[in-house]
Amino acid sequence: MDRRSAMRTLLASGPAILVAGSGATAAAEAKPVPKVVYHLADLEKAGFVLGNLNNHIDGMGGPDAVKLAVVVHGPALRAFRADSGNQDFKARFAALTRDGVAFHACRHTMEGMKLGLADLLPGFAVAEKGGVVLLAQLQGEGWLYLRP
Repeated sequence: MDRRSAMRTLLASGPAILVAGSGATAAAEAKPVPKVVYHLADLEKAGFVLGNLNNHIDGMGGPDAVKLAVVVHGPALRAFRADSGNQDFKARFAALTRDGVAFHACRHTMEGMKLGLADLLPGFAVAEKGGVVLLAQLQGEGWLYLRP
């Protein structure tokens, strides 16, 4: 094989061969997983946001391709009460938690509504310093912010 044929073959093989040939590791080629935090405060948007999260996971190529979190405070927290009769909403929420979506409830909202963690759907963590504080902290750590 002449040099031109060898070069064409090498270039057609893509960047993986070039990286491997340079002594770099495959880990250096791996892209970091994007981190996105959703801010949910409006009760009427709770179902919409669950749909957004599902579409986000699908659009990124699956739950391992993106790290998602939701910070819930204000009236929206009512949608996540364990005693809610909305079975479809509960099933969608459970599927998202199985996919690794992290849900955080604002401690201040919980206190105002007289709710404990046991009153919410399983899978919630408490944002101890408050929902907006957690949102700011996550943004400071490089999380992208979405407010549907």
